[in-house]
Amino acid sequence: MSTITRTLSNLRKIGIKEYIMQMVYIGDTKYGRLVGQDRAGNKYYENMQELPLRTRWVDYKKHDYDASQIEPGWHAWISYAVDKPPSEDPLLRTGDNKWDLQKAVPNFTATSGNYITYNTTKQKVRSWEPQAVERQ
Repeated sequence: MSTITRTLSNLRKIGIKEYIMQMVYIGDTKYGRLVGQDRAGNKYYENMQELPLRTRWVDYKKHDYDASQIEPGWHAWISYAVDKPPSEDPLLRTGDNKWDLQKAVPNFTATSGNYITYNTTKQKVRSWEPQAVERQ
């Protein structure tokens, strides 16, 4: 939660439309320097006057917040693993690495598409299956 003065200052800097969008999607107002944009359309920002470890953030193009939507170079920058963003670092520049050609796979945890391991051991506990008798 931010202070009223910080919120009003950010409102003045980003405008009413962006203020409403940020309050709807992230519940807070943020203002910072646009560092870059990836191929998916996500925008990356940085503001060194924020609290530590809250200085970098991403504005997702699709508001379906999943870390698999972030490219590897940008993911390293947003998680503070590297200091320079991929737009400034020649080693992390998009298109120069073999993993950049791979399509991002969404996280299917807790969905019907989740990964289920193959098991060869006999189950110790069997689930109960009700026996329904036909009506006469």
